[in-house]
Amino acid sequence: MSVLKPSDIKTNNNTGYWARLFLPLAVFITTPFQVSAALEERSDWQQYFNHYDAKGTIVVRDERGPKAKLWVVDSERAQQRFSPASTYKIPHTLFALDAKLVKDEFQTFKWDGVKRSFTLHNQDQNLRSAMRYSAVWVYDEFAKQLGEPKAQQYLSLIDYGNADSSFDKVIEDSDSYWIDGKLTISATEQVEFLQALYRNELPFDLADQLLVKDIMIVEAGKDWILRAKTGWQGQYGWWVGWVEWPVGPVFFALNIDTPNRMKDLYKRETITREILQSIEALPAK
Repeated sequence: MSVLKPSDIKTNNNTGYWARLFLPLAVFITTPFQVSAALEERSDWQQYFNHYDAKGTIVVRDERGPKAKLWVVDSERAQQRFSPASTYKIPHTLFALDAKLVKDEFQTFKWDGVKRSFTLHNQDQNLRSAMRYSAVWVYDEFAKQLGEPKAQQYLSLIDYGNADSSFDKVIEDSDSYWIDGKLTISATEQVEFLQALYRNELPFDLADQLLVKDIMIVEAGKDWILRAKTGWQGQYGWWVGWVEWPVGPVFFALNIDTPNRMKDLYKRETITREILQSIEALPAK
């Protein structure tokens, strides 16, 4: 397997275009950080869930001060593991880049002609659009090319959730073990994984980590950048990511039940944004 050892990342000089472009940022975000933070239940944040008739959890880690603050709504659920759904595209993209299944964000993946329910999936994709539109068929192809043994190795390497890429049973025409299979991860584990990515501490080439972070950008202001990814398994949905500020990042991972299916999907971002705005981690629109 071509995965780099963590010790190799610091000395690898073959970082390519993205590393040269973002090297100052990379140096900035690998500075020492707060190791521990006491978990604090934020019962006042329950109002944001109640307002949208939503049941779920959110974990927020705020590192904008000298000491990190770690907040949660429903700490029990925050420890419970769920299918990562399309939030898995974040590590999955790293696996694909490391395994040379894709060379860069400009490579085109030809649409297979199968009509899917999401219109934006029914077209050619590149890495950036596949992440933005959550084009599952692109990542199904990655899964086929990687194979379960190698996927299992990658998952174990980064200690991602339960690191299980298998299925309980064979599901026809599905390679999406991150939706239909056994792979699960908790909201707290999502935040831990995102911290490692933010700091370029995952055991992958620096250029690949920088590229994944670049295609995660949702929006940005003069002095902040929001990087995030949605996910939806059908019964519940995710929004995970972080907001970068000059004084430090604010990480978040939300998951909620979606009994009304697609009608509930907007709640993922809406609830998270309102909570982040309440602590001035995102500007109010």
